[in-house]
Amino acid sequence: MTDEFTRSRAALRALLGGFADTDFTIASQTPMSLARPSMRAVALDLRAGDGSPVRGFLTGPDGAWQGLPAVLYCHAHGNRHAIGASELLEGRPAILEPPYGETLAGQGLVALCIDMPTFGGRADESESGLAKRRLWEGRTLFGQMLADLGGALALLRALPGVDPDRIGVMGLSMGATHAFWLGALRPDVRAIAHLCCFADLATLVETGAHDLHGPYMTVPGLLPRFSTGRIAGLGAPTPQLAMMGRLDPLTPPAAIDRAVSEARAAYAAAGVEEAFEVLVSDDTGHVETPAMRAATLAFLSRTLSPVRPG
Repeated sequence: MTDEFTRSRAALRALLGGFADTDFTIASQTPMSLARPSMRAVALDLRAGDGSPVRGFLTGPDGAWQGLPAVLYCHAHGNRHAIGASELLEGRPAILEPPYGETLAGQGLVALCIDMPTFGGRADESESGLAKRRLWEGRTLFGQMLADLGGALALLRALPGVDPDRIGVMGLSMGATHAFWLGALRPDVRAIAHLCCFADLATLVETGAHDLHGPYMTVPGLLPRFSTGRIAGLGAPTPQLAMMGRLDPLTPPAAIDRAVSEARAAYAAAGVEEAFEVLVSDDTGHVETPAMRAATLAFLSRTLSPVRPG
């Protein structure tokens, strides 16, 4: 099984365009003044390997950090390119209050979020334009995004006060897709939680719902070789929590059911069927629900064993 997973991960990386993880360095870090006394927040000015600036935000419990578990937080899309990494601190309409930076800090977790290409401080080029440029180069925008997230994961792992062996990944919508793909490609991730974007791609094409998703997801040659469920299944044996709403047009019920069935089968084949957990809301759409928030926090607490402050 390990050899098969290794070959599949290599094939996925090749389809994405063969990006290596981005080598990030911290140019500066600025403590932020927030009206949340139990939370520490830092604005990061990062530099990619080519020298380009990338904005990031780091949150965690107030006080000294020592051996804390952490989460790489993947921000959403929502056709709001100005938000980007600030979602960790400010949230967005599809996400409950308080934002996850505050909530995770209250659970004793450090969290890092960086701007994806074409979002936040990197919105100087359009998503459509960069996606086309990468495809003409024989690469993909999605591959660049995952390479940046891989670099952010390495940065988070090296931060003082963070336990490098207790790091998970999570996100909603585009962030959900990033989370389960990154979990598939990176067996060193310890927990994978994703909300509102788990659906079989071939079924989306059959129903026409695929065009509701952004051009960042375009990966040439993907469907003949991989399905959403098979990709998520590459995360095994890492614990994974998938949460969706059946009224979400981005994840129609037939597409949810096929993706869940295939991922469960992959986890079962790896001997860890119980490690793939699912929460489906029958009466909500593309939004986080209170049940999803509670399930996420319980899942992260169980899989990363955070030490609560105080």
